[in-house]
Order: sequence, then C-alpha cells, then structure tokens
Amino acid sequence: MSDVLAELTQSRHFQGHVYFYTLGRKFVDESYDVPEEAKQIMYYSLAIGHHLGVVDCLKAVIECEGDEYLNWISGLPQDGEAFNKMKGYFVFGEITIYPEHLNMLALAFDRIDSSTQNARSQQLTRDFITALGDIHREPTMYMMIRGIR
Repeated sequence: MSDVLAELTQSRHFQGHVYFYTLGRKFVDESYDVPEEAKQIMYYSLAIGHHLGVVDCLKAVIECEGDEYLNWISGLPQDGEAFNKMKGYFVFGEITIYPEHLNMLALAFDRIDSSTQNARSQQLTRDFITALGDIHREPTMYMMIRGIR
C-alpha cells in the first residue's frame, strides 16, 4: 500500500458508510410568505441557473463502506486528477461531482484494468459510470458523495 493510501486509511471518514447521491428533483420552497417582487427575483435566478430559494432533493444511487471506496479508487493513478478528486471524500467528508467532471472521471475509471479489481470494485465502477451517464444526459443534475458514520 502506498503512503498516500495508508494516510487515507487514517481519515475519520474511512470507517463510515459512503453514499453517492444524485439530484432527483428540485422545488422552490414556498412555505413562507414571500412578496411578489421577491418571487420574481427568485424565479428569475432559478431560470438563469442560480439556486436562490430552491431545495435540491437527492437520492442515494450507490453505497459502499469506506474501505471499499478506498480499494476502488486505488485503481486510479495516484498522481491523476481523478484520484485527487475522489480522495477528497477522505479529506472533506464529501465531494460534489458536476457536469464538468464527467469526462475526466468516466475516462479514468473506464481505463482501470478490471483484472486488477475485485468484484465489488468492478460493480462500483459500472454503477458509477452509469450514474455519470445519467448526469451527462441531464446536465442540471450533479452527484454528491457523502459519508455517514
């Protein structure tokens, strides 16, 4: 095990359960009385891509244990952009994957030699690339990877 991977096992997030959430739907929280002028600003900001007053509803599409996650990402080149992005989970406890990350991540995980992965890592790769494809087809979606201890 490399020094980088050994260091990641010391993260407080290593022992937890990891969830891959994707945006399922959005809605505007109108449970409070908002003046009409403010509503117009809120709807305009939504139309131009801002999230003022918008609630994101996320659903778990993949889940694994912290050690499975580390074993899975260890198939990536440790000096690569994809590994650096994905190891952020151990540093911050969560990472967000936006449409601009899709190509880089899909290519990196697709390049992993499946003969070097165990069955669980192979399944995580398939599920992850499928979820990235869903985001590609619906660019307002994103993925959040978070841990629960």
